Amino acid sequence: MKFRKYQIIQTMKNLFASVLLLSSLILSHAQMQTPVSLWPEGAPGALGNSANDIPTLTPFLPDPTNATGAAMVICPGGGYQQLAPHEGRDYALWLNQHGLTCFVLKYRLGSHGYRHPAMLNDAARAVRWVRAHADDYKLDPQRVGIMGSSAGGHLASTLLTHFDNGNPNTNDVIERQSSRPDLGILCYAVISLGEFAHQGSKDSLLGKKPAPELVNLLSNELQVTTNTPPCFLWSTYEDTTVPVENTLLFAAALRKNHVPFDLHIYQKGRHGLGLDDKPPFAHPHPWAADCLVWLKVQGFVK
Repeated sequence: MKFRKYQIIQTMKNLFASVLLLSSLILSHAQMQTPVSLWPEGAPGALGNSANDIPTLTPFLPDPTNATGAAMVICPGGGYQQLAPHEGRDYALWLNQHGLTCFVLKYRLGSHGYRHPAMLNDAARAVRWVRAHADDYKLDPQRVGIMGSSAGGHLASTLLTHFDNGNPNTNDVIERQSSRPDLGILCYAVISLGEFAHQGSKDSLLGKKPAPELVNLLSNELQVTTNTPPCFLWSTYEDTTVPVENTLLFAAALRKNHVPFDLHIYQKGRHGLGLDDKPPFAHPHPWAADCLVWLKVQGFVK
């Protein structure tokens, strides 16, 4: 009887120790993913000081033994009204498995009173921030990409076509960095604000009655140059939310300007599907495998 009681006590102790260890691991993991404010003293043009006014980056780190030294800034979609976790966190965890260090951007939104250029400023600052902190994360500052889905794809394509080389005269070491991504991944992206625009994203970004010049400036298929970074683009024929023409127009502009790209248009697939693990697809959707092949060609994954 005493031996039985001793066994129960030891089992409880072992269970308690396991819970403590698991809690410690979870806490450690959570600390690695603590959001970092892009402007600790306040973002330019901030309308307040609530969480909605503070753009952040959340790091997602790969296993150090598998890390490639490449980084990806990820812009979730959501119509410039919200941020979809499956297009941020889920992408980051997937890319972590292949050695990429990921940073999920929480950018300012139209639903919180912001308009262009607040969102672009946040994306540009994110790429600069990653480069400025490359040593901290053991990254190659010349392998920093940007990825976006839907309206997040519009934001990514905006930075891909509206970057700058940084300000060498500023005391802010982050602002000295270039905001030019080394590549872009655009997933069923909003790109054009003209005939094929997603009206909700356009309104949230520019307001109800934007100037025609501003519409053209942010119709990013019109802003591609020979200096636009290489891109991976994909969409689906069945997307009834953001017409596939957005992707096709951007691809045509890349081709015209001799910018390398991969283009994939899948017959099946709804808007916003992300990695998708629902029928008729096996997890993940085929685009992910195609994207990994392309990332290997770019030297971002092994």
